[in-house]
Amino acid sequence: MYNPKSLKAEEFICHEEILETLAYGEKNKDNVELIDSIIQKARLLKGLNHREASVLLACEMPDKIEEMYSIAEEIKKKLYGNRIVMFAPLYLSNYCINGCTYCPYHGKNKHITRKKLTQEEVVKEVTALQDMGHKRLALEAGEDPVHNPIEYILECIQTIYSVKHKNGAIRRVNVNIAATTVENYRRLKEAGIGTYILFQETYHKESYELLHPTGPKHDYNYHTEAMDRAMEGGIDDVGLGVLFGLERYKYEFAGLLMHAEHLEAVHGVGPHTISVPRIKHADDIDPSVFDNSIDDEVFAKLCALIRLAVPYTGMIISTRESQRVREKVIRLGVSQISGASRTSVGGYQEKERPTDTEQFDVSDQRSLDEVVRWLMEMGYIPSFCTACYREGRTGDRFMSLCKSGQIQNCCHPNALMTLKEFLMDYASEETRALGEKMIQDELANIPKDKVREVCREHLEKIERGIRDFRF
Repeated sequence: MYNPKSLKAEEFICHEEILETLAYGEKNKDNVELIDSIIQKARLLKGLNHREASVLLACEMPDKIEEMYSIAEEIKKKLYGNRIVMFAPLYLSNYCINGCTYCPYHGKNKHITRKKLTQEEVVKEVTALQDMGHKRLALEAGEDPVHNPIEYILECIQTIYSVKHKNGAIRRVNVNIAATTVENYRRLKEAGIGTYILFQETYHKESYELLHPTGPKHDYNYHTEAMDRAMEGGIDDVGLGVLFGLERYKYEFAGLLMHAEHLEAVHGVGPHTISVPRIKHADDIDPSVFDNSIDDEVFAKLCALIRLAVPYTGMIISTRESQRVREKVIRLGVSQISGASRTSVGGYQEKERPTDTEQFDVSDQRSLDEVVRWLMEMGYIPSFCTACYREGRTGDRFMSLCKSGQIQNCCHPNALMTLKEFLMDYASEETRALGEKMIQDELANIPKDKVREVCREHLEKIERGIRDFRF
C-alpha cells in the first residue's frame, strides 16, 4: 500500500510501512557499519529517508549520538549560519466545535472563557506586537464555521497588514488554522499569507480518531491530505508538525518524515518548516494523562535527527519550551523561535499575562528584548527578516537558492538590517549596545564585497530613520 506519490493519506502515511520501519530500526540499532554509512550520508547534506533516520533514532550508542549532534550543528551552521528568525503567535478566537481531548479549546470545555477578537481588537493586538518589535506573526484560531469562517480570517489578515504604528509593520502573516478546501487555500494565498501551518497532532490513525472524537477534525484523511490541497490552491510554503506526547515518538517521527517525502515526491518541494511542540498543561488538560510523553534528551535527539533528515527545512520551537531546552535545541537545528508569546485571545493588550483563554502554559515568559539579548549573548543573530516571502523566494525557488548556498548573500545582510531596526526602535540600552557590536562584527561575514558595502550603506540609512531595506 505504501506509495509516497499517492494523494491518499493511508497510502503516503502507511501504517504497515511505519511498523516495518520501526522494526527495521530496532533490528539495526547496533549495526555500526550501517549507522556509520547513514551518518556519512547526512554529513554530505543528502538528507535521510524515514527508514535511515529511524535507525539513528533507535541507536543508543553514546558516541554515535554525539556524532549525530555534532553533524546537526554543522548542518545548521552551514545552511542557516548563526541566524534565528523571530515570530509571535496571534490568537484570534478560541471558539471551536472540535472535541480534541488534548486542547482546552475543545467544544465541551465549559471552564474556559470564549472570546473572538473584533477588528478593532486586532488592531490593538497588532499595535502591541509592533511596540515589542515583531514583524512576523502566526495566526491561530479554533475551528468554528459560525464564529471563525474563512471570511473572518481573511478580514483579520487584511487588518493586520494595514496597521502601521510608528516604525512598526507586520510584514509576514503565517496562518495556522484548520484543514480547509482548495478554494479557501487559494483565498488565503491571495490575501498574502506566508506559510500555511497545520499540525498533524498524530500520524497514528486509530489514535488520531480517538483523540478527535467529535467535530470535523475527526476526519483523519481530510486533515492529513490538507497540505496537498493547500499546494493545489497555490500556497508554496507549508509547515508540518506533530504534538509529541500523544503517540509513541518513534512512530510520529517516521510519519513526519514520510509526509515530508510525500510533499517532495508529489509537489517537488518539501515542507518549508517543521514544528516540534510537546504537549503541555492547560485549562482542564493534564499532560500526564497521555502516557507517551518524552523527556528532554529524547526531544533533543528528535530535533537533531530532523535536521539531519531534512537539512533545508526550517525548524520551529515555541515558548512551550523552557529557556534551557530552547538553548540546547537551537544549537542542534532549530532556526525559528517565538518570543514574548501570549497564547490567549487578546493577551498582548493586557499588562499582566492573562490565563483565562490560554491554549497552553508558556514556559519561557521573557520579554522580546530579553530573548533578543539572550540570543546575541550566545552568538546568534536575532532576525526579523521577511524578505524571501516578499521577494517571491518561496517554494522550490527558496529551496534551490538554499541548496546552492546563494541564500547566504540575502539572509545574512537582511538579518543584520532587521536587527538594526529592532535596536533603533525597541531595544533597551544594554541590548542595543550588544547588538551594535554584533552587527559590526558580522558585517565581515557577508561573502560578497558588493553586498557587504550596500548593507553597510543601508545600515547607515536605518540609523537616520529610514526603514525596510532588503536583498
